[in-house]
Amino acid sequence: MKFSRPLPALALCALAVAAHGADHGVIFESNVPMKTRDGVTLVADIYRPAAEGQFPVILTRTPYDKYTNLGMGLAVAQRGYVGIIQDVRGRYRSGGEWYPFKHEAADGYDAVEWAAALPYANGKVALVGGSYVGVTVMQAAVAAPPHLVAIAPSVTASNYHEHWVYNGGAFMQLLNQAWSSVLSIDAITRRAAGSANPGYWDYRRPISAYPVIDKVSNQDVAPYYADWVAHPDYDDYWKQWAIDERYDQITVPALHEAAWYDLFQQGSIQNYVGIKTHGANAAARAGQRLVIRPGGHAGNGPKIGEVDFGPGSAFDMWDYTMRWFDHYVKGEDNGIDREKPVKLFVMGRNAWRDEGEWPLARTRYTRYHLRSGGRANSVAGDGILAVGPPGGALVDSYVSDPHRPVATHGGAILGDEGRYIQGPLDQRENEQRSDVLVYTTPVLTEDTEVTGPLAVELYVSSSAVDTDFTAKLVDVHPDGRAINLADGIKRARYRDSREYPELMQPGAIYKLTIDLGSTANVFLAGHRIRLEIASSNFPRFDRNPQTGGRDDGAAPFATATNVIHHDRDHPSAIILPIIPSETNP
Repeated sequence: MKFSRPLPALALCALAVAAHGADHGVIFESNVPMKTRDGVTLVADIYRPAAEGQFPVILTRTPYDKYTNLGMGLAVAQRGYVGIIQDVRGRYRSGGEWYPFKHEAADGYDAVEWAAALPYANGKVALVGGSYVGVTVMQAAVAAPPHLVAIAPSVTASNYHEHWVYNGGAFMQLLNQAWSSVLSIDAITRRAAGSANPGYWDYRRPISAYPVIDKVSNQDVAPYYADWVAHPDYDDYWKQWAIDERYDQITVPALHEAAWYDLFQQGSIQNYVGIKTHGANAAARAGQRLVIRPGGHAGNGPKIGEVDFGPGSAFDMWDYTMRWFDHYVKGEDNGIDREKPVKLFVMGRNAWRDEGEWPLARTRYTRYHLRSGGRANSVAGDGILAVGPPGGALVDSYVSDPHRPVATHGGAILGDEGRYIQGPLDQRENEQRSDVLVYTTPVLTEDTEVTGPLAVELYVSSSAVDTDFTAKLVDVHPDGRAINLADGIKRARYRDSREYPELMQPGAIYKLTIDLGSTANVFLAGHRIRLEIASSNFPRFDRNPQTGGRDDGAAPFATATNVIHHDRDHPSAIILPIIPSETNP
């Protein structure tokens, strides 16, 4: 997902002419039309080698203006591919109406088959792109056009209900509002263009009543936003686009890029595992590769948020992707297919490592139980994380007040970058709050690697019929810095099902699981492992009114007393994927 505005058209033309005129060996064609099956005209720029013959195609379909991908088009053409950058339906120079997710499977299928039939194409087409452009890649792969031979999706989702619009039942407010607003700029421009000629208006109006251009509403430029709000449950609206329910339709090898601090991390990892396990054929299942970097949408590094991961964190993803395409599209024997399928960056140790699978086969899933003397409130409290069985007081409680939500501070976020910094940040300010429960291990005497999927199991009760529970895994440094690694949320009404919400009975105890995604981090000797529990992370997620309703402005907010139970019958814990050290296998 890219929040950027296009370069000025004149500058782009100048760049294109300079690239063509110099000795780059690239022919550039602008605004090449293509008709979809339902008659809509989509427009693309084409970059191709200035040589005789036919070449494989690398296709990108974007809602962010094809001109912003000029550099990529030149690069793939110089490498012996036809580079095609297409504006998706309803965006910039392409016709039709823009509606996220809706047309990408059919339009992607049509674009692949159109590209394969171009006179300078050899019939082999690959798709590449990240974030929403990754949506266009994955949706086309599900449609399985015959001439698609490989895909390289990066930092994108596997399900647009979970991990895009909602997460654990909570609305991802910061992302969805910022993204919809940025995308509306082009939508407003397109709509206003038709009324920009005075002849559009009734000349008999008084001159003082001339409206200049049409007024626009949310429904005019972003009707999907209202639909997203209207569909909080995982219903047929969302299922029609679910990638994770259609892995058995994907027929091609894929190179997936994920990142530890990326908001689509879970989707990218799930896509890798899903196709590797359920792909339509042996070639697809065997041809899955996964690269997990530190930042993703949070940044390319080496410094991300407040952590510098060092020069060793750099990885030339573009070169690796092109090597991968050279093998799976051109058929070059460059050895990439004989490398281990998973490359991941291990934080703490700040080093790259190749692995044979994900999750790692040697993982020891270990329960770290919550303990306290009943006063785990804030970092000054008595909360403890321990591998042994639960003990101490039976419960910890706090008051959740949606009027005073716990503020978003770092993490896998996107939107309003001026106010909300992405990635790893010191959490000590939030840990001062009495409505944040803090559980911490003793100081570690040896390095402890945690690599793999993370989950928190909580036994909870509340005075409200609905509330949220958040969890955050933190690496506490010897100097006291508390650096977030991963976090998640669960809206209590969705504790058992995303499809069928059920309110709580006040005072009743329920078990719920919070998915924190995955991480790879070595908690170094002298550090401590910490878990934070709260009931809000705003505005990353919307506030829960705790009345059984939603934050729609119609109903007042209510405070709630929320309780975490951690006795032997209610063993609340975080399950950590511990990787044994070489000296302690």
